[in-house]
Amino acid sequence: MADIVLATANARYSHSALGLRWLQANLPQDREQVEILEFVLGDWPESIVEAILSHQPKIVGLGVYIWNVDLMGQVCDLLKAIHPQLPLVLGGPEMICAQNLPAFADQADYVVSGPGERAFADICHSLLPGKPPPADLRLPYSLYSDEDIAHRVLYIESSRGCPFGCEFCLSALDQRVERFAIDAVLAELAVLWQRGARRFKFVDRSLHLADSTKLLNFFLARKEDPHLFVHFELVPEALSDSLLAQLAEFLPGSLQLEVGVQSFDAEVCARIGRRISANKVEQVLGQLLSKTQAHLHADLVAGLPGEGWDSFRAGFDSLHALAPHEIQVGILKRLRGALIDRHSESWQMRYRNVAPYDVMQTSALSFLQLQRLKRFARVFDRVANSGNFQTTAQHLLAGPSAFDAAMTFSDTLFARTGQASGWSLKRLSQELFDYLCQEKTMPAAEAANCLVHDFATAGRTRGLPDEIRRQATVTAEHVLNANSSLLGSADRQARHH
Repeated sequence: MADIVLATANARYSHSALGLRWLQANLPQDREQVEILEFVLGDWPESIVEAILSHQPKIVGLGVYIWNVDLMGQVCDLLKAIHPQLPLVLGGPEMICAQNLPAFADQADYVVSGPGERAFADICHSLLPGKPPPADLRLPYSLYSDEDIAHRVLYIESSRGCPFGCEFCLSALDQRVERFAIDAVLAELAVLWQRGARRFKFVDRSLHLADSTKLLNFFLARKEDPHLFVHFELVPEALSDSLLAQLAEFLPGSLQLEVGVQSFDAEVCARIGRRISANKVEQVLGQLLSKTQAHLHADLVAGLPGEGWDSFRAGFDSLHALAPHEIQVGILKRLRGALIDRHSESWQMRYRNVAPYDVMQTSALSFLQLQRLKRFARVFDRVANSGNFQTTAQHLLAGPSAFDAAMTFSDTLFARTGQASGWSLKRLSQELFDYLCQEKTMPAAEAANCLVHDFATAGRTRGLPDEIRRQATVTAEHVLNANSSLLGSADRQARHH
């Protein structure tokens, strides 16, 4: 039994719900009175409700996000149908815009818009009188369990908020930044490390803060540990010489940087409040690639107001030429309350009305073009970003335009399979082989050898179609024996290095 149940559905099991842990850490109730329940997409809403009610709670809080809004809506409906008197509190990013809430929010007893630690604690204190909520926010990281440390990504915040004004992001609604006491954060990290945690993902823009030096030094003091992996977001304009020098000290495989580029079109960037030049992006990525051993993940967004096919194509090719390890192509989404909505009429932005609220058409991109770009994003992620086809992808993308090369394969794959996603690794390998041989006129043995090489370096000894293995003149064992530096790693980042 638990007086309070906090529940949400993560995108997959390996993710963890940091928001729920923030809530629990700042409740006036004792820890044993509060239960966190984490589910995943695909779980039945009836099973979720059964698990919640099995604790006989007096209050239920649901975390609602863009990826789980439909599932949480069904959970809300069921809870109120079965137990209408049970106080239900909704919070999370989908609840931020009080003027545009999901329809099921009407059934909730309380909706928390914005940071929820203090508001939820006050609600619980009013419904379950006892000792008052803490005056200052308490950090939640001690609430990560041993199972979390062993099997899940540990999300960390060293600050909250963002000083930048990108209109597609909810952070643009309030550009204030709240810094958490860095010494307290470091103390919590030290405890997690002592408990065996080695993989950390910072969800804030940590590396633009003055305290980033202390934060990086914490991990640099432990850089020799072969299992260390830490992820940071880095805005290009925040890279200083001193920060670059620290990043350069990390060993291969231990550091991942997510660099938000979004667009190379200066007019589009200015229109959405992202004031950074293409020259600065090129300079920063060049420095990071030449002077550090970090795994670089760069983002582009398709469908921004006023950006057409040719502009996006040019931006993609410019970014690809800089050679980050991954280029994540995202499709613009109109998050609830985001400022990007002010461009909807002037640029004829038409969005899906249900999650994930992605743009379907603009005055600069037709519906059919955006459909092709969505398929392109999935194909590029599976072929290039995944690291599963490192050598094969080099041949596939060769030519004057990597965008054109990848788009042609994406269109061909869709025409041949009728699928926009969900290809097995074996099927994708066969399609790549056929395409390289038939469309790129690559000798069959050479194409087959590329795929054998890729499978070997990704740690796979089986799974290639028989036709490819027969055409190859090398085996996986031969590839690894010929080059001892190829470790056969199943780790996505390691495959890129």
